Amino acid sequence: MTPQRILVTGATGYIGGRLAPRLLEAGHDVRVVVRDADRLRDVPWFDDVDVVEGDLTEADVAARAVDGIDVVYYLVHSMGGRGDFEKLEETIARNIARAAADAGVHRIVYLSGLHPESDRLSRHLGSREAVGRILLESGVPTIVFQAGVVIGSGSTSFEMIRHLTEVLPYMPAPKWVRNRIQPIAIRDVLHYLVAAATAPGELNRTFDIGGPDVFRYGQLMNGYALEAGLRQRPIAALPVLTPWLASQWVNLVTPIPRRLAVPIIESLQFDCVVGEHDIDAVIPPPEGGLTGYRRSVRLALERERTGAVETSWRNTAVSGAPSDPLPSDPDWTGHTVYVDERERASQASVGELWRVIEGVGGENGWYSFPLAWALRGWIDKLVGGVGLRRGRRDPSALRPGDAVDFWRVEEIERGSFLRLRAEMRVPGRAWLEMSAESDGTRSLYRQRAVFFPRGLAGRLYWWAIVPFHGIIFAGMAERITTEAAATHAVSEGNGTVTELIG
Repeated sequence: MTPQRILVTGATGYIGGRLAPRLLEAGHDVRVVVRDADRLRDVPWFDDVDVVEGDLTEADVAARAVDGIDVVYYLVHSMGGRGDFEKLEETIARNIARAAADAGVHRIVYLSGLHPESDRLSRHLGSREAVGRILLESGVPTIVFQAGVVIGSGSTSFEMIRHLTEVLPYMPAPKWVRNRIQPIAIRDVLHYLVAAATAPGELNRTFDIGGPDVFRYGQLMNGYALEAGLRQRPIAALPVLTPWLASQWVNLVTPIPRRLAVPIIESLQFDCVVGEHDIDAVIPPPEGGLTGYRRSVRLALERERTGAVETSWRNTAVSGAPSDPLPSDPDWTGHTVYVDERERASQASVGELWRVIEGVGGENGWYSFPLAWALRGWIDKLVGGVGLRRGRRDPSALRPGDAVDFWRVEEIERGSFLRLRAEMRVPGRAWLEMSAESDGTRSLYRQRAVFFPRGLAGRLYWWAIVPFHGIIFAGMAERITTEAAATHAVSEGNGTVTELIG
């Protein structure tokens, strides 16, 4: 095999973040293009790739990214986008298509979705089909893989199946639960993508890809139940549940926000089954055959149990959420800024204190007034936000760009400092900082909440929650240092967690 010079777009996404290291393992030279290189800085393969920073809506960024490249992987999709996302996707696709043709790229590889031949496709499926058409007409030989539901740890489809099954003992569902689905394991998707870099011939066409099983959607949920050790769920198909109503339902009973639930549910209005198997003549199935649905569920659950989730839907960029970093303190001059600062000393070491800080959110919670945090999460979900149950990719480790419930890691100096940027729906911009340092004899915990209000609504919002700060922020500082002290006492053999906390 001749090593290829490869560009991966969408490298911070669910598929791209797994594909890049596998292309490196296959011996290829890999370049990635991202809007913010800091989001990749802590991934294990960061130092092994060439990074181009920029926005692909700009033609010069696309030209710079494809310069000297043999194969382009197009993995950009505004799944959670609002407004005119079709125009955005068309712009990016045309920029890449034009730049690839001008640079003499040998092949484009695009991952699209299975869909029927119909002029009634949903906006999201229609946009994916349109992007594929632009790339196929670029003049550069293009392979378009069309896949259905992708099953893997952290995938949106898997998480939706999982939470719907686990939360509801009885499942009222739209009539699309009777539609036929051909899921595919993430490992098989990656097999086809990696092999496409060196597939023979100047191919310029679509290929359907799918796993060995075809089920109705309801059977996918009960297949998950069997692998998770749950009772199978009775499912009732209700004709009154429209796609819009179903997305609201998914938004409320699962961590999947409405902006991600809508395109998935819209795509389920049709049977999603492989219509041809021509890919077998070009790329043979993986050794041992394609992964069955229940085995793919088993593998995903095992990865989640062991914390070995490489990428997750949780880290998908939130459309409309603030993305600008916190301005430095001198830049606050002339602006309305509200700040809540707390400081606590602890007998725990800096390392013990840091482990608690880096583990905040998700299953560990926020160490203060759980009901208030839960209520804020429900309110956020009701207004279309991501909500508190988004959780986190890894239970103990964070890296820049990781989602933590309705926050995102903006900056982390491992062992000492963490800054989170709010992605919940608020009338303004908010950050939460936590740090651990030594004052010579003890460790010192510092916590700062910063809020830049937007208009009158922002100011009223801040003052409305001020009475709760003494409970939430003060309690959080107290409990984090107490938790660290409890860990310290156990390690020193000076007492028990029960004695310290109780």
